[in-house]
Amino acid sequence: MTKKWFRIGLLGIFILSLALRFWGLERFNTLVFDEVYFAKFGNNYLTHTPFFNAHPPLSQYMIGIGIWIGSHIPFWHDTVNGLTGSLRSPWTYRWFNALTGSFIPLVVAAIAYQLSYRRSFALLAGLFTACDGLFLVESRYALSNIYIVIFGLLGHWFLLLALDKQNRRRSFWLIFAGIAFGASVGTKWNGLWFLSGAYLIWIVAWVIQGTHSFANAKLFFTSSSLEEAGGRRQDSEAVASPAAAEGRSHEAEIRRQDSEAVASPGASAEFRSQEVGISTYSPPFIPSPSSESPLQNLTQLNIFQMLFYLGIIPAFIYSIIWIPHLQLDKTYGFIAVHQQILKFHLHLGGNSSDVHPYCAAWYKWPLMIRPMAYYYQTAESITEPLPVMGPPLPAGAGQVIYDVHAMGNPFLWWFGVAAMLFLIGMLVSQAVMPWVKEKRFLVPATLSIDTWIGLYLVINYAANLAPWVKVTRCVFIYHYMCAVVFVFLAIAWFVDQCLRSYYQQLRGLGITISFIIIAAFIFWMPIYLGLPLSHNDYKLRMWFNSWI
Repeated sequence: MTKKWFRIGLLGIFILSLALRFWGLERFNTLVFDEVYFAKFGNNYLTHTPFFNAHPPLSQYMIGIGIWIGSHIPFWHDTVNGLTGSLRSPWTYRWFNALTGSFIPLVVAAIAYQLSYRRSFALLAGLFTACDGLFLVESRYALSNIYIVIFGLLGHWFLLLALDKQNRRRSFWLIFAGIAFGASVGTKWNGLWFLSGAYLIWIVAWVIQGTHSFANAKLFFTSSSLEEAGGRRQDSEAVASPAAAEGRSHEAEIRRQDSEAVASPGASAEFRSQEVGISTYSPPFIPSPSSESPLQNLTQLNIFQMLFYLGIIPAFIYSIIWIPHLQLDKTYGFIAVHQQILKFHLHLGGNSSDVHPYCAAWYKWPLMIRPMAYYYQTAESITEPLPVMGPPLPAGAGQVIYDVHAMGNPFLWWFGVAAMLFLIGMLVSQAVMPWVKEKRFLVPATLSIDTWIGLYLVINYAANLAPWVKVTRCVFIYHYMCAVVFVFLAIAWFVDQCLRSYYQQLRGLGITISFIIIAAFIFWMPIYLGLPLSHNDYKLRMWFNSWI
């Protein structure tokens, strides 16, 4: 794929995302779901109205900025309401989220490209992200989760860019990575898991390097002892067994070639790994490209750089984010407000439908067992004005359903989970198969790009999902958004592998998966955009009772 077509593809993905997010943005002239908090809070900053915020304030700042800019634009004010505390058009408190959310597929594509330098992988990652329903819904309303995700992803992208640079240019991108990670945490505390994923992949890179160094050192001492012992026994064993002597002579020649290969800068990595006993096993499905991943440069970052760029800078950014809010609401200081936020979340109640009908524990997220309705109203006919206030009509009276469902693209999520399991299996097989074949634990001298991609995606997915295991408060499917972006990357990687395969069946599989994901997005789009549906059409899209 040429650079020109790559750019055209990215532009097409962005235009698609932009169009879907801005279409009919003001249709529901009310506050949808948690807009009752975040849109009001954003407006409170403009009217200087003190209030308690149960989350860090950055997303409400962004919404407030959007309201201020939107209020000075002389169009898109056909419908207004006073639900935020001021007379505002719904467009003014939604457009900035829509614009921000439109960039998320591009950032995901940028991460995919920086991981692999494969344009096809990047385009698939961006396209699949643009075809997700939960991200579309969250982008169309004044909610906060879009900002956690985009800042966390920007932090990862900047980190990958830094690993590809040296000296001052590296420091430049590391500073931006720290700022982005701090902004993610400054939106909601669970933005911290993006930063923890960066630390975990860094630790794993050092562990891999340390394990390989240990294995080489052990091999060196073992080889030296064997060579010394072999020299003492050479004459007698040569007489007793000419074949054995010939074998030892061959081993000595291998060691000589090995030392020459190590000393020679032009020696290939494949030759060195084979000759020193380092495993080169790789599953047939996974290519082993000669180019390197920027993740291999993680060990060029020492502990002091990590603590400064990805520790002190994020903490500093998080702290200064609070200044405008604390100047507005002086009820609590910096420490006291955090104590109050923690107290608020600890008293939200357990993870059951008794607390909230859409409570969904973490293990229900990957298979999308319990999505939730952000808006649900009924009307007698499609010609009636859009219902915005009050309960739905009595059962049987409403012939038309308007439903905005916070639900992902089912097949994108399900295929993505399968791809993530495949990556886990690939990593396990690469660790276990050399042991089975050679009866000893062997550490590759260098990992392939696909192995690094697998480690990166699995580690960051786990980093953003595992902390929720211990959370006892009521949580919802939108809390999965930080983890599911790595699922999108996983299925994009898998499809890209299929499409680049020599085997026609695998290429057909990749095309089929892509087609199903796009078709599913179109099929469920009415409940993402809140389009009018008949009862039959609505039930046709609610495959399980737990989805309603």
